Amino acid sequence: MSEDIGQKNTKLVRKLALVAIAMFGFGYALVPLYDVLCDLTGLNGKVEGQAVQEVAYQVDNSREVTVEFLTSLNESTPMLFRSEVKSMKVHPGEYYTVNFYAKNTTNMPMIAQAIPSITPGLAAEFFKKTQCFCFTEQTFAANEEKTMPVRFVVEPTLPERYKTVTLAYTFFDNTNISKK
Repeated sequence: MSEDIGQKNTKLVRKLALVAIAMFGFGYALVPLYDVLCDLTGLNGKVEGQAVQEVAYQVDNSREVTVEFLTSLNESTPMLFRSEVKSMKVHPGEYYTVNFYAKNTTNMPMIAQAIPSITPGLAAEFFKKTQCFCFTEQTFAANEEKTMPVRFVVEPTLPERYKTVTLAYTFFDNTNISKK
């Protein structure tokens, strides 16, 4: 009887070890799986990190797309940060400029980086920026305020189903990790 229990315990330990290995493998595979899921569903719209050249598009005056602007700060970033407007109606193919305002609220110089994202993610490929403060780190003197323009266009090839595109920025304090 005790030999039978010993075999059952050995079998159980093997099964538990396999479950633990499978859990580790699944955890390891989550990042690539998440990237594939985001690509398929359009979640987590990543934006190009470089300026594009202005190209003359045929402006679609028959269509309006609402572009919303969201701003946020990483919890450890001592700044004020907002957009000039919360949203604007744009015609695909026409270039627009919107200003963002940021202020270093400390008595120390700071280096910060804005990370953009676009929602819905599938619309990101149709949203082009020719000028953006997010392309480089921003250096702020103590208590300095800056007006930072973003010049963009929504390409006329944006599918009709997209009526609203949201451009969001999160500022991060990179002072301690910057290479500047």
